[in-house]
Amino acid sequence: MRIVITGASGQLGKDILETCRKRGHLVTTYGSHSLDITQYEDVIRKIQEKKPDIIINCAAYNAVDQAETDWEKAFSVNGLGPKYLAIAASAVNAILIHYSTDYIFSGTARYPYTLDKCPTPISRYGESKLLGEQMVMRHSTKYFLIRVSWVFGSGNINFVKKVLEWSDNNNQIVVVDDQVSSPTYTQDLARATMDIVNSKQFGLYHITNTGYCSRFEWAKYILNLIGWTGTLNPGKSDDFKTPATRPKFSVLDNFGTKQTIGYDLPHWQDATERFLKEIERI
Repeated sequence: MRIVITGASGQLGKDILETCRKRGHLVTTYGSHSLDITQYEDVIRKIQEKKPDIIINCAAYNAVDQAETDWEKAFSVNGLGPKYLAIAASAVNAILIHYSTDYIFSGTARYPYTLDKCPTPISRYGESKLLGEQMVMRHSTKYFLIRVSWVFGSGNINFVKKVLEWSDNNNQIVVVDDQVSSPTYTQDLARATMDIVNSKQFGLYHITNTGYCSRFEWAKYILNLIGWTGTLNPGKSDDFKTPATRPKFSVLDNFGTKQTIGYDLPHWQDATERFLKEIERI
């Protein structure tokens, strides 16, 4: 298949590209400098030129705190960009794959969020990602809308890399224990993405690694694996005055994914260990 990947230089984009190439697809990649998805005419022109079978949008504005003030840029990249890609995809009869986030939910639930739950974002970042979802569903004829959480991979900065950096420079670390979700490894997500595309069962999906944990529990697991000998202490979100409010419990229920692709993603602990081996920290 002919595939276009936007945001190809990011951590998810890199693993999507590798997975596509291993499966023999013809791939065209665009970074933010070669395709600005907030520019409608440029998006339409380049998609018309390539006439792909599939567009995979890995481009996103992920600066959660900065989005509180720089919200217009967040809304442009996360909202208008997916709209333009959806229109362009429909014009060439291509499938659009777009990624959303657990941050579209408030985090006040007592149980993992299923596909039927109504989004109620509590940050401008979450609002921008919800706008993107709405645009994809409104303007696409064939789409896979995939919500993910706590994504980590080798390309960009992420929570695992932050913990490793903190451990390299400190003997004591404080990590919040009142934010809970499911870590999602880009290698596993990339594989599941391409398998779900093969199903042709279009629609909304939650795809994360199996299980869930707090930020503190995740950090503890990472630090134990690397043999760190410092002190890890639990903290609360209110101890860290960030511009954006994070959801406290934003676990996504993956019901529907296994029924479509035939398997659950590996447990988050397994994924974390494989990632640390990938970046040669264990």
